Parts: sequence; structure tokens; C-alpha cells
Amino acid sequence: MIYSSSFSKAHRKEVYHRLARVVRGEPPTNLLSFEDLRSRFHLFHKSYVGVQTIEVAKIIGTVERSSDFDKDFLPRSAQTREGWERLERAFPTGGFPPISVYKVNDVYFVIDGNHRVALAKHQGADSIDAEITEIHTDIEIDERTDFDRIIYLEQARRFMQESGLERARPMARIDFTRAQGFAELLEHVKVHGHDLMMRRGEVLRPEVIAADWYDRVYLPGIESIRWEKLTELLPESTEADIFLWVLRRRRDHMPDERPESFGEAAQQATQDQERRIRVRARRALGRR
Repeated sequence: MIYSSSFSKAHRKEVYHRLARVVRGEPPTNLLSFEDLRSRFHLFHKSYVGVQTIEVAKIIGTVERSSDFDKDFLPRSAQTREGWERLERAFPTGGFPPISVYKVNDVYFVIDGNHRVALAKHQGADSIDAEITEIHTDIEIDERTDFDRIIYLEQARRFMQESGLERARPMARIDFTRAQGFAELLEHVKVHGHDLMMRRGEVLRPEVIAADWYDRVYLPGIESIRWEKLTELLPESTEADIFLWVLRRRRDHMPDERPESFGEAAQQATQDQERRIRVRARRALGRR
């Protein structure tokens, strides 16, 4: 019987999927990285389960080589061809040796056996044998989990806790379009805390700093943003996004003579944004 590799077909399928997402303006569908998940959610406690048969559909990520496959374990790189074809020749009808996985709730991350999983999915296999180590966590994770949302909520929780705002103003609500905003905002609170302690000449608890920052800096800043109607000019941004944007502008364009207030910076940002909108509108009309 002449061997015929299925790698090229699987690789083309991944390329077509990737191009379709680009055309639709959708983000890439990366294979989930267990190491990234563990570092963000502190997944450390584990116990050995043993070899069992698991559902292929519930394998959603990998410990290593997450860039070699997409979320459906379709091969992204021609460099995976050799391993794919060697395995396909050795096990033409499946029946692979057990893979090794971490089990997190009801889903699995591959420790060893990415090619076996990729081939099993490509061949339409429902199950595969796996040596399981279970990771214990309170986070609810399944194959439908929105990991971006989990990461966002974790960053929000960490900001509230580390800044002291959770204790000082537990009802405070700060939203960003991207989770990275919380880390930048936390640095701003820390700088405010340093300046406040220098002015007062004493060490202050985080919750005292957070209360002062929230009441005397953040809330007045949000009021300035609303007064200048910046949310109408930047409809895809949250108020917290705009707050950081104005802070960056103030830092980058601060006059030498005197510090610029947040309200002044917000007013200037509004004027600049309105000017950009008018320029874009004139250009659009000119092309007609």
C-alpha cells in the first residue's frame, strides 16, 4: 500500500482558516498555552490520576509549542511536517500510545503528544488514551470558556486588591477595553501614593492612598472627560481608557512653565480629537 501524507491537506486548511479570519477582521485563534494560564491564575496544586481514555474534543491547549498549531490543532508551520508524517506512517489507523496531559476542571492541556492529538483530531477520533495529572483550581474552565474574559477579570481583581481600592472603595467600577489597562493604572496609583507620602511625611496604608487617589484624582478626571464629551468622540473607548490616554498626553505634552491640570489636558485632547475628525471628514468628502 502506497503511503500518502495528510499533512498538506491539514496545513492548507489552517491557512484558509487564518486568511478567512484576516478578511473578517477577527483575531487569530491561538492554541491555549498552559504556562500562560498557570502564570496568570497561579495553578500549582496537582495530583497524579493515571492513564484513562479522554475525549479528544476536550483537549484545548498545550504546555509547549502553542505556536505550532491553531486552536483546532491544525498545523501552522511546515516544520511540524516531519513529526506528523512519521507518526502517521507508524499508526495509519490511530491507536496511538498514551499522550500526557494536565486536566484542569473538565478540559485538558497536552504535556507530551501534540502531534498525536493533531492527527487524532484530523482523523475524526472521538477519544484518545492519556496519562493524566490533575491541576486543582477554583476557576471554572471548560471548552466554552472565554479565557480573555477570565484574564480580564483576574487583572481587575488584582488591581482592586493590590491598589487597596477594594478596601477603600469596594463599590468602585473601573472598566477597560483591554486587561493591560489595569497594570498601567496600578502604576499610576503607586506614583500617586509615593507623592502623597512625601507631602505628608509619613507612611500610608494602601487603602488610604487608594481612597485619596480615587476621590481626588480619578473621579474628578472622569468628570472632566464627561464634561468635554470625550466619550462621544471616542465611542469605542471606556472612560478608564480615556483617563489613561489623557494622562499619557499630559505627560508627553506637559508645558515647561507649569504642570498642566487633568481638566486642561482633557480640554486640549477634545480639541485635538475634534480637529482630527474634521480632517478625516474633509478627506472622505474629497475622495467622492
